[in-house]
Amino acid sequence: MFKKILIANRGEIAVRIIRACREMGIATVAVFSEADEKALHVLYADEAVSLGETPAVRSYLNIDKIITAAKTTRAAAIHPGYGFLSENAEFARKCTDAGITYIGPSPEVISSLGDKTTARQIMMDSGVPVIPGSPEAIADPSVAAEEAKRIGYPVLIKAAAGGGGKGMRVVQSKKEIKDAFNRATSEAKAAFGNGAVYMEKYLTAPRHVEFQILADSYGHVIHLLERECSIQRRHQKLIEETPSPALTPELREKMGTAAVAAARAAGYVNAGTVEFLLDEDGSFYFLEVNTRLQVEHPITELVTGIDMVRKQIEIAAGKSLDIAQADVTGRGHAIECRIYAEDPENNFFPSPGKILYLHEPRGPGIRIDSGVYPTYTVPVAYDPILCKLIVWDEDREHAISRMISALCDFVLLGIKTSIPFLLKILHSERFIQGNVDTRFIETQLIHTLPNSRYTETAGLAFVADEITRNPRTRSLTPAESRPPTPWQSLGEWRMVN
Repeated sequence: MFKKILIANRGEIAVRIIRACREMGIATVAVFSEADEKALHVLYADEAVSLGETPAVRSYLNIDKIITAAKTTRAAAIHPGYGFLSENAEFARKCTDAGITYIGPSPEVISSLGDKTTARQIMMDSGVPVIPGSPEAIADPSVAAEEAKRIGYPVLIKAAAGGGGKGMRVVQSKKEIKDAFNRATSEAKAAFGNGAVYMEKYLTAPRHVEFQILADSYGHVIHLLERECSIQRRHQKLIEETPSPALTPELREKMGTAAVAAARAAGYVNAGTVEFLLDEDGSFYFLEVNTRLQVEHPITELVTGIDMVRKQIEIAAGKSLDIAQADVTGRGHAIECRIYAEDPENNFFPSPGKILYLHEPRGPGIRIDSGVYPTYTVPVAYDPILCKLIVWDEDREHAISRMISALCDFVLLGIKTSIPFLLKILHSERFIQGNVDTRFIETQLIHTLPNSRYTETAGLAFVADEITRNPRTRSLTPAESRPPTPWQSLGEWRMVN
C-alpha cells in the first residue's frame, strides 16, 4: 500500500480523499494556489505545497508543477479527484513516466473514452446501445447539414473532447445548423483545446441514469447500481439519487450488464461511471464514460456500504476486488444536493465572498462532504461548489423529507447559495412523484412550483448582526463546540410556504 498520496485537487473532494487516506493510514499532500492558502484541504492534509498563482492554468492545471510537488514530497501516488486534470491522459501518462502511480484508469483508456466519437465506436463494437448519430467528427456546416438530414431533427451537436454542456447545441431545423456548428466548435476549442464536434439524435425528454463501475487489474468488473441524475441545469447536475425511481429490477439488470460490458470493452481499470440516456419507452443509450470519481459518489456509498475512494486506492495499489457482483446490494434510498455559491434569484450568478457564519445540519442519515468553514473566503476563480449534502433513509419518501429538513437546518451567511432553489425542486409534485427528465428545470420549475422558499430576511439579518457584533460566535471553532446561536430560537421564520 502507498505510504503517501498527493491530492491534485481542492475543495470538498480533496478533503474527502484526505479523509479516506487517514482511515487507511496513508499520509497526504495537498496542493494549493495563492487563493487557496487557507482552504480547508490545505489545513487538513499532512503536508501542503504551493502551486503559485491563482489562475487554474498556472496552478491546478499545471502538470509539471504537480508532478514536481509529488517528487519533492516523495508521494508514491497522485489522486486527481474530479475536474481539473482528472480526465487528462497526458497527466496520467506523465505520472507514470515519473514513476508515480496515477489513481485512475490508464492514459490509453482515458484518451480513447475521452474522445466521444471513439467511445461511441467502442460501444457499438461491443453491442452496447448507442444513440443514432454521426460515425466520426464533422468537418464543416455542410457536412453537419447532411448528417442532420440523415439522422432526423432535432439533433444535438456535441464537442468530441468535452463534457459538462460545453460545446453543445440543440438544432431544430436546417436554418440553425451553420450558426450552431460554429458556436459549438468555437466553445469546444476554448474549453478543451479541441474544436472537433459530432452529432447525435436529440432525445426530447430522456432521463439521465448512470452506473458506477469498479474494475481491477485482474479482469474483475462489477457495477455498484445506478444513480438518477436527471435534475440538471444547463447540463450540470444539481440533485442525484439512488435507486432511480424509473428502473424496474429487469431494466436495472439490463442496464447494469451493459455498463459492465462497456467497461470490459474499453479495458477499464479503477472506478468509473457509465452514463446512459433512458427514453420514455424504456430504451436506453450509451452517453459517455466518466473516467474518474464522480461528484455524486456518496449516494452509492450510502446504499451499498462500499467506500469508493478506498477501493480506488486499493485497486491502484494492485489489489484485486474483494467483492463480486452478487455481493452488491442496495439498501434504502439516498439523495445528494450540491450546494453552490450562487444567487438563484440573479440567474445563478456566482456569489464569492466571506462566510460569516456556518451551521451544518446533523442527525441520523445525514452526511456532508464540505470544503468550507466559518470565516473562509470563497474565491471567484474556481467552480462555486461549496459542499454536498447527502441523506439516507429507508425509502424515497422519507429520504426526500429528511433532505428538506436538513436543507432548512443549513445556515450559511455572508454569501448566496443554491439552497432556496434546491428546496423548490424538492417541493415539486413532479419530483416527489419521480416524474422527471433532463429538461425538468427549464420546462417545469418556474411555471408549476408553489412559492415555497428558504428565506433570508429579518431572521437572518438578526443573526448576521449578532455574529458581526459578538466575537465569540464569529470565531472559528469546530461545529460541535460552537456555542448556541440566535437562529436556533427563531422558530419557523426560515421556511415560508
